[in-house]
Amino acid sequence: MPRPRGSEVAAVPAVLYSYCSLPRTLPARPKYRPPLDAAPVRYTNLMYDPRVVRGNTYALEITPPTPFEIQRQKEAWKRALARKRAKEQMRPKTPEPVEGREHVQVQTELYLEEISDRIIEVDVECQTDAFLDRPPSPFFIPAKTGKDVATQLAGELFDFDIEVKPILEVLIGKTVEQALLEVMEEEELAQLWAHQRAYAELRNAELAEVQRLEEQDRRYREEKERRRRQHMQMLKKQKETAEKIAAQAFAKHYLADLIPSVFNNLREGGFFYDPIERVIFISLEHYRVSHLCLPFKGASFRNHYSSEDSAPGP
Repeated sequence: MPRPRGSEVAAVPAVLYSYCSLPRTLPARPKYRPPLDAAPVRYTNLMYDPRVVRGNTYALEITPPTPFEIQRQKEAWKRALARKRAKEQMRPKTPEPVEGREHVQVQTELYLEEISDRIIEVDVECQTDAFLDRPPSPFFIPAKTGKDVATQLAGELFDFDIEVKPILEVLIGKTVEQALLEVMEEEELAQLWAHQRAYAELRNAELAEVQRLEEQDRRYREEKERRRRQHMQMLKKQKETAEKIAAQAFAKHYLADLIPSVFNNLREGGFFYDPIERVIFISLEHYRVSHLCLPFKGASFRNHYSSEDSAPGP
């Protein structure tokens, strides 16, 4: 890029110089050297100090961020970073140089500056006034007020017996008053203890009466429960007795016609008999059967031997 000519530089309108920050007065310089153990003074403005709480401090409730809020902040930061990268990519860039050439940075400001590899450095020194050691602070002596007046006395300044009398009266009065207060306090304490003993006796009597009433109520309840159980058992036994009587009556009514018919059937079946008649009948029956079977036994004997004789030999 060609350098501008002198006429062109002269044609540039002059720009007034302006401060970057408003002028301000320098802080007051101390007269004496600060002590060695003093902390350095840091000037700041409380209106812009982030450590100062704004608003009502009673309703202030500082809670740590939740994991959901932390995740949301991270996502917002990532989205902002992605938008910034997208804008940088969409920004038009300088095209690539053709073959045999390269890009060179040039100054486009109104005032050209000489660019060199080494910056010119100049050493400047200044001498300040030496600090004086601060003298020790003097003791505080209040200013005297009023006027000094002197007088001349003749004889003793005061009579001991006369001057000590009011002091003794005050001491004796205070002692007697303190003794009376202690006696009254002891009497009050004795009355309080007597009242406490009476109250304790009354409370113990009431507690004993309450325990007696509770025990009496407990006995009444136990007796009532026992009577109720006895009544329930009596009702149960009455019910069982009534059921047994009804079952017995039903059984008698049901078996009234059954027993005679059973006896008749048993009698007809020969289960009821006269023992003597039975013995005679059995003996006669046995005798008759034995005599009737004799002829048959002889015939069977003869038939047996005749069959053996007629059988062929081996």
